[in-house]
Amino acid sequence: MILPMLTQALCAQPTEKSDTFPRSYVCQRATHPLNIDGKAEEDDWQKAAWSDLFIDIEGTGKPVPYYETRVKMLWDDHYLYIMAMLKEEDLWATYTTHDAVIYHENDFEVFIDPDGDNHNYYELEINALGTVWDLMLTKPYRDQGIALDSWEIAGLKKGIHLDGTINNPGDKDNGWTIELALPWSVLKEAASDQRPESKDVWRINFSRVQWRIENQDGVYVKKVNPENGKPYPEYNWVWSPQYVIAMHQPETWGYLHFSDAPAGTNNEVFTPDENYETKLFLMTLYSAEHEYKNQKGAFTSQLSELNVTVPKTMDIQKIKIYTTPSLFEISYKTINGETWHVNNEGKLWTTKREL
Repeated sequence: MILPMLTQALCAQPTEKSDTFPRSYVCQRATHPLNIDGKAEEDDWQKAAWSDLFIDIEGTGKPVPYYETRVKMLWDDHYLYIMAMLKEEDLWATYTTHDAVIYHENDFEVFIDPDGDNHNYYELEINALGTVWDLMLTKPYRDQGIALDSWEIAGLKKGIHLDGTINNPGDKDNGWTIELALPWSVLKEAASDQRPESKDVWRINFSRVQWRIENQDGVYVKKVNPENGKPYPEYNWVWSPQYVIAMHQPETWGYLHFSDAPAGTNNEVFTPDENYETKLFLMTLYSAEHEYKNQKGAFTSQLSELNVTVPKTMDIQKIKIYTTPSLFEISYKTINGETWHVNNEGKLWTTKREL
């Protein structure tokens, strides 16, 4: 989990044309029960497709991570299954207390927003000892969201396989593998009280926090920058780039497409979100409104005062802004008749056209 700096813009937008659309994954069905032991040796796991390799959280303009990370996913009537492979020469973890702040050491993180509205989403962090921090966010920290540490993924199954020896600086390791089974009985809480059906799409992202460590008298410690006497900042490697060092920006998470096809089915293609440009532009307006209020003391209903460029594909006449001094709602009616909305807390939703 990376908390945004106070000086950071509320919503960072993609600047690299090759990465403007979030990554996607077609999640196929497991055909047999899976043994959650971290080894992922079942046929379904062997057939499931690998994700793209993780990249720097700020995008492809940053250095390529020096360790590979990638994931696979499956689902059935009871669970969402996630398997992650993390290459690593120095396996290191010390936290053993549930709900400890795991990202202060190396970890793997999962973020899930079932309905894609930027609110009421889940986070899970796990280290190489299998210690878990699971929590629910009412909304992003940028919108004064509350982290519910007491929320638990009841019935979570987890398995860790270490390809090496943990906390032993005297050798070189190969990495670790994580296997998770997240029950729909819990995930449905923010998903209209139901598990997904085929062709449903959720928003999801993954992060790997990696610290620079060194051997000090036979023990791993964080490497210190001699210029300031503090540990070097962590690396943040992710599946779908955020374009800013902050994971709590759900609008730029990847897309998880559920398919009824059995694991290994070929030629399944994800259909891109036709409303992504609309939603991203609404989030641009959301950020511009907050910047305007910081300068002027109130929100504005005048688009011309927000200093934004309207995409050429959008009709400026269909942008509606409603404000009070402390609240706003912005909407845009698309060519298919849907109207998309965002409010001052960054919540996205749609209202359908009337037949």
